[in-house]
Amino acid sequence: MNISPARENILKRIRQALTIETPMPFPQRAVPEAVVHPLTQEIEVEFAERFTALDGKFVYCINRQELAFQLGSLIRKQNWEKVYCVEGALQNMIAPIVGERLNISDLAQCDVSITGCDTLVARTGSIVLSSALTEGRTASVYAPIHVCIAFTSQLVYDLGDAFKALRQQHGDRFPSLVSFATGPSRTADIEKTLVVGVHGPKQVYLFLVEA
Repeated sequence: MNISPARENILKRIRQALTIETPMPFPQRAVPEAVVHPLTQEIEVEFAERFTALDGKFVYCINRQELAFQLGSLIRKQNWEKVYCVEGALQNMIAPIVGERLNISDLAQCDVSITGCDTLVARTGSIVLSSALTEGRTASVYAPIHVCIAFTSQLVYDLGDAFKALRQQHGDRFPSLVSFATGPSRTADIEKTLVVGVHGPKQVYLFLVEA
């Protein structure tokens, strides 16, 4: 490959520049100690405030018995006839609650999808879901309504804490997909008009169980 003299001159100057160490332009410049403000209240309260501010529907349960009562009441009130859930441990938990409404084969025809999560991020009100726990993003995105059941032990404060938790949980078998669901799906791409439920669920419920 022939290189023109002008190109060779440019490459030579680049190579020379890379061999010279460049000092910091402002060595005394003060750098903030923390970009993210520290938590100033209980982490459960922080998450609830952030989550509901994004139109999420938050339900706090002091134990699994209250979860059964609250979830069963919601299903009957909303008249959900087909409840989709494919996570084994979660199926065992909700089976006595949903009964014959449980559907594990037809996500396209379901009224609501119930999933667990990997962690909850309090600072942003986000639900963290990975392919190690669910069917990728399908169960939480495709259904018109998403219900997530989580536990207080899964709460972390910031995004960095969420990735640390994932590393601790999965080690070298890190999930191939990690998604952060922050409130119902929304977009303002069309004429800057906010539309909810275009690329995902119209409603998101979060049941937080004390554990």
